[in-house]
Amino acid sequence: MSYLKKILCLILSLVVFIIPVASCSDDAEEVPIQADYGSYGADIARELSTLYPYRRAYTPEEASAGEYIRGEFEELGYDVSKQDFTNLYGGTSSNYIVNIPGKGFFSIDDFGNPVEVRRTIVIGAHYDDSFSEGQVDPSYAYDGISDNSSGIGCLFTIADQIRNYPDLAFDVIIVAFGAGNDNFAGARAFVDSLTDEVSDSIDCMYCIDSIYGGDKVYASAGFNSLIMNQKYQMRRKLYQAYDVCYDSLLYSQHGFNLYYNESGVITDLNGDSFDDIYREVSVNRSDYVPFDEMNIPIVYFDSADYFFDSMEDMKDSKNLHLQEFGGMVRSTPLDSRQTLDPFMITEDCDLLEIRINCVSYVILESMMKGSDYAMTYSEYQSLQNEM
Repeated sequence: MSYLKKILCLILSLVVFIIPVASCSDDAEEVPIQADYGSYGADIARELSTLYPYRRAYTPEEASAGEYIRGEFEELGYDVSKQDFTNLYGGTSSNYIVNIPGKGFFSIDDFGNPVEVRRTIVIGAHYDDSFSEGQVDPSYAYDGISDNSSGIGCLFTIADQIRNYPDLAFDVIIVAFGAGNDNFAGARAFVDSLTDEVSDSIDCMYCIDSIYGGDKVYASAGFNSLIMNQKYQMRRKLYQAYDVCYDSLLYSQHGFNLYYNESGVITDLNGDSFDDIYREVSVNRSDYVPFDEMNIPIVYFDSADYFFDSMEDMKDSKNLHLQEFGGMVRSTPLDSRQTLDPFMITEDCDLLEIRINCVSYVILESMMKGSDYAMTYSEYQSLQNEM
């Protein structure tokens, strides 16, 4: 073999050797798993449903469920405020409120001076469900796991994980609402109790309801976003939630997707005698309603199937085993672990755990995108450095 051929063979052998090594090195690079929160939130949801299955608003079981929630927040080390309220018939329920202060924001006054400002995020879910004991045939084993133990599981996951976000600038208020099924009485009592200063500081209200029983998980804005001149302003937080989901590989890592409602049905959604496009909003009402009525941006998470050509056809699920009540799960006897778990849990996948963790992650990461009305400390420092 000539000297030149020997050199070429040596080069080729080195190339063949180096390429596999480089490939193995690339493969060894670990991509961090997002929303890897374990079973904590799902465990809370299942325990709440098991201990207090018939927690209809104003019943003793709803009250016991509320005290359970207070105890679990205290286990996490939080001070919990209990806010009692009464309906017109003398029924009493309670909200359980956790306040988590953030680092704060900066704004610039008319003289160019930095001014510290507070901006607030409210995250809420109701803990009552639709039935009291004796209202449901026991063969269904009703327990309200989707509506709304699943939402409560998110609140606890967020309360647990938020401690990993020391630079969060928002003041965060986490609320477990009582009497959500009574025209959102708990949310209304909470909103009525807010000072003007706090209500004016709210950037967004995140509402979680019934994320287990439906075919897909949706995020929606409020009806206040149907007003043309404020559509983008009221949907900006919604778009941030979508961005977090898609940018964080939640589908490839967990099989979780956050869906747009893009059915496009033309109808009068908000009763103002003008037709609207049924897109990026939901007619499923929940505890976000009083905030929506105050013109506060909301992001509402629920599970359903909105992919139909008419409003009348829309339902929670197309699953053939869940059609006894027209495909609806929430507010029906089908809302139970006994009914849902066989379709939602496999050897490798617990859909309740995945949905609770991923929705919680989306909310936590969305808050890190900051405020539309002020700068974080790091943003202010960057501005100062550029001046």
